[in-house]
Amino acid sequence: MDVLVARIGKPHGIRGEVTVQLFTDAPEDRFEAGETFRVEDATVTELTVVRARWNKDILIVGFEQIADRNQAETLRGAQLFIDTDEAHDEDDAWYEHELVGLDARVDGVSVGKVTGLRTMAVQDLLVVELADGHEALVPFVGEIVPEVDPEAGFVAIVPPAGLFDLNTPGSNQAPDDGDDVAPGEARD
Repeated sequence: MDVLVARIGKPHGIRGEVTVQLFTDAPEDRFEAGETFRVEDATVTELTVVRARWNKDILIVGFEQIADRNQAETLRGAQLFIDTDEAHDEDDAWYEHELVGLDARVDGVSVGKVTGLRTMAVQDLLVVELADGHEALVPFVGEIVPEVDPEAGFVAIVPPAGLFDLNTPGSNQAPDDGDDVAPGEARD
């Protein structure tokens, strides 16, 4: 299955380099010289990395097929994809499409379904829709999610106390949207 890795931004310089908006947590691995991407929304269907470098927080990439700024401009907005069947080289690395729909189990009992994966700067979060309809964000770390078994259709969760109660209506952690205050009434 193809997974979106990046979207090409504006050209950088005159040698055909472009900026990229990243959708991967491993840009150093994905943008090594020689890596090839399938391209959508551009006149080319495939791009091969020649060089990649960081300019502050922005990744700048040069491709074999793009020689100058004019060609680079034609790539603006193009999407870069990789085939996850070929790229899946880590035993504990998971893509969102592999996790969505898996049963979320605590002590072997279903508590809901995985509906998404949020890739965050510090750690990833599994989005789990609980049986009562509420959404829980579960830190996707080995201590809390010790087992992922797509073939058997489940993830095992060892939740810390109160994890599934956070951000549910009535909990003290739910965001206060002010619905309980009448118009013109002062807040405490």
